[in-house]
Amino acid sequence: MNASEAERLARVTLNSVGEPGNLRLASTVAELGAETVLEALRERPDDLGHDLAARLRTADPARSLEAADKLGLRFVIPGDPEWPDALLDLGRCGPLHERGGIPLGLWLRGPLSVAEAARQAVAVVGSRSATTYGEGVAGDLSAGLARDGRTVISGAAFGIDQAAHRAALATRGPTVAVLACGADRVYPAAHKRLLDYIADVGVIVSEAPIGGAPTRIRFLARNRLIAALAQGTVVVEAAVRSGALNTASWAGALGRVVMGVPGPVTSEPSAGVHQLIRGRDALLVTRAEEVLEAVAPIGTHTLTDLREEEGLRDRLTAQERQVLDAVPVRHGAPAASIARTAGLAPAKTSAALSRLEDLGLVVGQGERWHLAAQVDESA
Repeated sequence: MNASEAERLARVTLNSVGEPGNLRLASTVAELGAETVLEALRERPDDLGHDLAARLRTADPARSLEAADKLGLRFVIPGDPEWPDALLDLGRCGPLHERGGIPLGLWLRGPLSVAEAARQAVAVVGSRSATTYGEGVAGDLSAGLARDGRTVISGAAFGIDQAAHRAALATRGPTVAVLACGADRVYPAAHKRLLDYIADVGVIVSEAPIGGAPTRIRFLARNRLIAALAQGTVVVEAAVRSGALNTASWAGALGRVVMGVPGPVTSEPSAGVHQLIRGRDALLVTRAEEVLEAVAPIGTHTLTDLREEEGLRDRLTAQERQVLDAVPVRHGAPAASIARTAGLAPAKTSAALSRLEDLGLVVGQGERWHLAAQVDESA
């Protein structure tokens, strides 16, 4: 059921006067509707704050929507076909750093439907000051997720975010960039080409009004959207104080899967991730297949434990391995000597030596035996 035009205009107005993640405003709108809240704000500003009421004097929702259309933006709200229902889970969460609630609406730029993208999405986030290791892991994970048809969500920042988006795009997979500034702005400026490309093939999402500048409080509000839109969040490199950990906290509060990629124990950029894993707040993952196993329905993408490829030794019996370990490398030894070293009866040793010779692992010369040339001890 589509939202009414009056409700849309009311939400655009409130979006332009309130800060993203204003929990009191968001919860009141969710309960009463934007039209009712806007009317009350005009008549009784004490109820929601004089700061909001003062900004109403310059609010012009029709002009905002007209400007958005010229910029290639659209504003979606609950009830629209493109509205991602995953965001409704934010209404059941308490605040974090004084931010929270269901967004009043989303400004979008790009052809990808955010509702469609969020159906099978994974957030990949982490440090802006990423190491080569971190960027490489983030890229490998994101490429693997994209190849499986998963949407990669991140925040378009330097470091891990950038690596995640680029890998998804290189694999021709869907990607969503959630910004802390207006969807019409480019932040960071160095990522103009990246953001323009995402706007061409994916979608840019922002809760901030058109032209809105990136501020610390908006980054904190933005993080809850990244977590809510995804089925799970992977943290690749995060220091002890990190915005990526804020995203992970939101994911945990929303009941989403939280995952962490370990780094070197001496690496400061991985210290926050290690704390998440140590505190059992995050599942340790090292590759895309493990992420897919964590977010996919039970019984799908099930992995078996990693094993080395089976070698010749793995196919030997225990007695044959005992005999093989007792055979000298270079200077041959008689079967009786090998039997004593192996701790086996001579008859069993002779049978094992014959079998090992057939496999090309040992060589018998007269009465003496030695390992075959080029035998790999780990085979």
